[in-house]
Amino acid sequence: MSKIVFVTKPVVALKQVTIRFAGDSGDGMQLTGDRFTMDTASLGNDLSTLPNFPAEIRAPQGTVLGVSSFQLHFADHHVQTAGDAPDVLVAMNPAALKANIKDMQRGATIIVDADEFTTRNLSKVGYETNPLEDGTLDSFKLHPVALTSLTVAALSELTLTRKEAERSKNMFALGLLTWMYHRPTEATENFLNAKFAKKPEILKANLLAYRTGWNYGETTEDFSVSFEIAKAVMPKGKYRNISGNAAMAYGLIAASQRAELKLFLGSYPITPASDILHELSKHKKFGVVTFQAEDEIAAIGSALGASYGGALGITTTSGPGVALKSEMIGLGVMLELPLIIIDVQRGGPSTGLPTKTEQADLLQALFGRNGESPVAVIAPSHASDCFDIAIEAARIATTYRVPVIVLSDGYIANGSEPWMIPDVDSLPDLRVEFAKSQEDFMPYLRNPETLARPWAIPGTKGIEHRIGGLEKADKTGAISYDPANHDFMVRTRAAKVAGIKVPDLEVSDPTGDAQVLYLGWGSTYGPVSAAVEVLRDNGEKIAQAHIRFLNPFPKNLGEVLKKYPKVIVPEMNMGQLAMLLRAEFLKDVISFNQVRGLPFTTAELVETAMGVLHD
Repeated sequence: MSKIVFVTKPVVALKQVTIRFAGDSGDGMQLTGDRFTMDTASLGNDLSTLPNFPAEIRAPQGTVLGVSSFQLHFADHHVQTAGDAPDVLVAMNPAALKANIKDMQRGATIIVDADEFTTRNLSKVGYETNPLEDGTLDSFKLHPVALTSLTVAALSELTLTRKEAERSKNMFALGLLTWMYHRPTEATENFLNAKFAKKPEILKANLLAYRTGWNYGETTEDFSVSFEIAKAVMPKGKYRNISGNAAMAYGLIAASQRAELKLFLGSYPITPASDILHELSKHKKFGVVTFQAEDEIAAIGSALGASYGGALGITTTSGPGVALKSEMIGLGVMLELPLIIIDVQRGGPSTGLPTKTEQADLLQALFGRNGESPVAVIAPSHASDCFDIAIEAARIATTYRVPVIVLSDGYIANGSEPWMIPDVDSLPDLRVEFAKSQEDFMPYLRNPETLARPWAIPGTKGIEHRIGGLEKADKTGAISYDPANHDFMVRTRAAKVAGIKVPDLEVSDPTGDAQVLYLGWGSTYGPVSAAVEVLRDNGEKIAQAHIRFLNPFPKNLGEVLKKYPKVIVPEMNMGQLAMLLRAEFLKDVISFNQVRGLPFTTAELVETAMGVLHD
């Protein structure tokens, strides 16, 4: 009798890998990518993600316009971006292959659901012949896997229709990739148990498909090796994976707790900011009140009213919503009350690219109101930085009694990364003093350091005062039509914003004699940092700085610009920060722009810098 011998497949160690899951919106690519990310985070890899949703709300199934994707870059070292080009593409249909093949480099691995490459599906996306058979993919490591039929066969004993069974094929794909990269299975199985606890047949289907995918990798001859990526060396602490929107929500809650204020969010749902509303609505135990208003104007009006009543008033939106909120932001400037406006920027104008990322609202944030209505403007640099920037927004708003616009964007909001949970006691003390009952109360008698007027809670005896959009007299707050008073009050409000204390701009220049500076803001931080790392590894001398405070600018920004003969400013717009720098500092910066709805790649930023360095 012959003896059965089990052959263990070789395991290859990698330093990093970038994987992209792609398919129809109904294929569950975001869930698949999110679960793979969570399992990867639990192993201690550093990571960065890039979810990419269809711009169309309901694109026809099987078309390029309806493709949804999720990209994850993870490594045994610090990760700056979600990766330029995927090393592995999982394509659930011909549309997913067509939409993503242009991003793949020779030698990359492509796993496709071979069952979906039917004549009908191929014709939908313009394939005249089957790319799995005509040699067009010969330069890639192609793995046609019958994902659909294998999933249906695995679930044949369950009381599900074929269509219901097919919906679990994303779990088959997840199981296969989990095997390929030695990810743990327990967390995903626990997640599925919780998610489908009330739907036992659906739970069985997903668990069985997930395990079948894992077993397929273990037993098939098509995959001869698996891969391991060691833990990243990171500062000691407790970590969790977090998206930008979740970090923003947690930062706002932390700020309200440190300020000992109730948090009120007045919001109207809008992509890609809605997740902040969703997250905050879960935390009523921390005194959070969320209000989904009937429109953008009502949303900010309720937030401003909450600030008037002594709460931390916040509203969340995207670019089109900021336009609708502009008059109420101007009222907030006149009332001189704390107010936080979070603008998660997206492609535009209007709703043409509602799910794509852009940095097109900087000038709108600074100048998009009638009259002289200055506000503070700040911007996070990456997903976990949203926590810190939310606390900064609260500090500025409550200390100086001004509206603060926070410019996040779709890349930061939807992307995720490991976040070291801070010690609460290390967070700044944001407690404020409200005006107390007193005789001869003057609502516009200002703090000499901050120029902030008193925060007077309505109903407090002895400090009754007028409020509204009409100009007020200095100190007394009486309605005033005096030209000289109006001039004084306009200049004072501007001086208050200009005098906000922000940290100096930090510059990374290891050699101290670089002649070129890469200067970014917002979500360009990761790609620029990765490009600078590559350039320095190649022996190039280049400095880097990143602006988080956009109004007012850091006090030393002019000196920094003067020091470097050439300054490159990359932006996902047509050059808005560059225009401001030229106007204020008379520095002819080198503007590098794109508006593709996608973040910069490391490679294109390296190429741009090389052109400037060796010009």
